Amino acid sequence: MNKKVWMAALLAGQIMTQAYAGYDIEVAETEEVEVEESRFYLVTKALASLGEEIEHGDALLDGAGGYGIGIDLGYRLGNGFAIEYDFSYARNRVTEKITGHEDEKVNAHYYTSSLDLVYVFEVTETVGIFGKVGYENEWETIDALDIDSRDHGFIAGIGLEVGINERYKFLVEYEHSTIDSPRGDSLYAGVMYNF
Repeated sequence: MNKKVWMAALLAGQIMTQAYAGYDIEVAETEEVEVEESRFYLVTKALASLGEEIEHGDALLDGAGGYGIGIDLGYRLGNGFAIEYDFSYARNRVTEKITGHEDEKVNAHYYTSSLDLVYVFEVTETVGIFGKVGYENEWETIDALDIDSRDHGFIAGIGLEVGINERYKFLVEYEHSTIDSPRGDSLYAGVMYNF
């Protein structure tokens, strides 16, 4: 009786395999559709600022790592190039070090926006490596130290994007800024939505 069950299972498996193989060939021949990527996209991302030590008057400001959020709105120009408008908010702890005084730790807030040129090199159909350069404006506030300043400079970044499906991609990015602030460089992780 045990042999009959095994034989029936093997026979059913053989029939299903042949039926599925025939179905697969028909689907492949009739449903090959290539989906074109939309020109517009939106990225929402979390960020980690790495902090930096800078001089500010007679004090030394030491920025600890912080966190924040960001959003990018992009338009693909073609041939791997895109243009992006980026906005982010970050917050970190800053230690004010003055010789002969006790160190003071305070909260700092950063609002940044930039206009970037992006180039994506497609490694595979779902994986791309990208680089970006842009011009950035930053508004820094450290209330406890009476600092409310605006500065501008350039950014350069590199990252990796991985397609999840036709609409969504996961990405990670490292971004360097020429602006001297306790915020420092940033790491990003986020999701891209293609319209």
